[in-house]
Amino acid sequence: MDLAGKKIVLVGAPVDRGAGQRGCLMGPDAYRTAGLAQTLEALGHRVTDLGNLAPADAGDLSPPVPGLKHYADHVAWTRTLHAKAATLGAEPAVPVYLGGDHAMAAGTVSGQARAAAQLGRPLFVLWLDAHSDFHTYESTASGNLHGTPLAFLCGLPGFDDLLGAPLRHPLRPENVEILGVRSIDDAERMLLLAHGVGVSDMRRIDEDGIHTLLAPFLERVRAANGLLHVSLDVDFLDPAIAPAVGTTVPGGASFREAHLVMEMLHDSGLVSSLDLVELNPFLDERGRTARLMVELTGSLFGRRVFDRPTRSF
Repeated sequence: MDLAGKKIVLVGAPVDRGAGQRGCLMGPDAYRTAGLAQTLEALGHRVTDLGNLAPADAGDLSPPVPGLKHYADHVAWTRTLHAKAATLGAEPAVPVYLGGDHAMAAGTVSGQARAAAQLGRPLFVLWLDAHSDFHTYESTASGNLHGTPLAFLCGLPGFDDLLGAPLRHPLRPENVEILGVRSIDDAERMLLLAHGVGVSDMRRIDEDGIHTLLAPFLERVRAANGLLHVSLDVDFLDPAIAPAVGTTVPGGASFREAHLVMEMLHDSGLVSSLDLVELNPFLDERGRTARLMVELTGSLFGRRVFDRPTRSF
């Protein structure tokens, strides 16, 4: 998908019951205040803001495993976001889902996968995160459901309540690439290895560089005629430049590494949908994290410092 002059649809998802610390429900409006729509419009895009969604009523649900926190809220948000993403994914637009904690991806990505299947194309996912979020309900020790969406999306068992039925369009685990991870629990590590999910931790980034790791994944998406969903967690970034997140882990991506990822994604023309998650404005410093996330989104949608002409030597 060529991202030049595209219609972009902003969807607010004020989800914050999946995280251990409250505040992410303010994230969508923080992105608006930081000028996200204006940044994208200045790049020549048409932007429509659908406002903030509200969760559907999921009824009276009990957690299938003791200790899961705010389970009914998570189910309600997943169903709401799944329905909206399935609709938007079939339209000629690029949806940008403004979170909200990362539990929201259970709905946004599953809806995008449903739309991709209807188009006869595979969905790939680039998960930019300090964590792998690959816990099942049985393996999570914290009970915080923002640590479970990728396991659900890859079709692991135990998640049938989320959509009221088994997931019809799970991701192929080999079509998922987790980049920038630096905190994986032992149970998650075993699940990731068993299912063949792509994982590039910060050591690999240090040793090989972002370009070397990301370029082959983008080529696989292109070769499969795939659609690409990008899920960008604030804690992918080093907390020294992005403090507004409740799950900080030292040693994250630098300013330039993060922008290079976004610039490569723009150049690929493959991105069909985007999550911006885990922004907690309550923890920010005068909006610096929100502004940085807006700048990164601008790079994804075409902002350049300098257009480099091709030269003959």
